[in-house]
Amino acid sequence: MKVTIKLTTTGRRSGRRRTVTLYAFEDADRLVVVGSLGGAARDPAWAHNLRAAPHAVVGRGSEEHPVRAIEVDGPERERLWELVADAFPLYRTYQRRTKRLIPLFVLEPAPGG
Repeated sequence: MKVTIKLTTTGRRSGRRRTVTLYAFEDADRLVVVGSLGGAARDPAWAHNLRAAPHAVVGRGSEEHPVRAIEVDGPERERLWELVADAFPLYRTYQRRTKRLIPLFVLEPAPGG
């Protein structure tokens, strides 16, 4: 199921909190976010931020929850790519527009969160 979230990351250079609105896709108790940037040649800034500092906050409605981001690859990425691309087929078009492999991140509840 596709949901809209606010993802707050820590800027890798500035150290400041940065919030973006994204589609996320539910996978059990986790969310999956897609670094498509509309098929641009580069990854979105929030993806670089998550790689540098994987602890973030997800806002859904009036609730916020700490999460830990994990960039997925291999068979898990393939499975999740099908999940998100079936729910939002435009991602397949975005992937065709770019030479980079569009990154997928799983957002898991952070310990103690």
